[in-house]
Amino acid sequence: MRPDERHQPAPRQDVSYWCRNDHRVDIRIAADVEPPALWDCPRCGLPAGRDAQNPPGRVRAEPYKSHLAYVKERRTAEEGEALLAEALAALRRRRGE
Repeated sequence: MRPDERHQPAPRQDVSYWCRNDHRVDIRIAADVEPPALWDCPRCGLPAGRDAQNPPGRVRAEPYKSHLAYVKERRTAEEGEALLAEALAALRRRRGE
């Protein structure tokens, strides 16, 4: 017997997705699995949906934030001053000042 005669492949279904740029993405998944609502388009990276007439819109990208911007979101100015004073005091102790 040949290897392909010893087993049957699992049942599969073809699912199509369309992105805002009219790219069509065809995937094949197991027949007993619910297809995801969105799929990333491999050509442009936009989200693709199952409805060809009404593809999903662009995902709004969050603007770039620096490390300092994230720190400022978590700490108040007073907390920042206290942490800075504590770090400077520890540095001065290590240097013997």
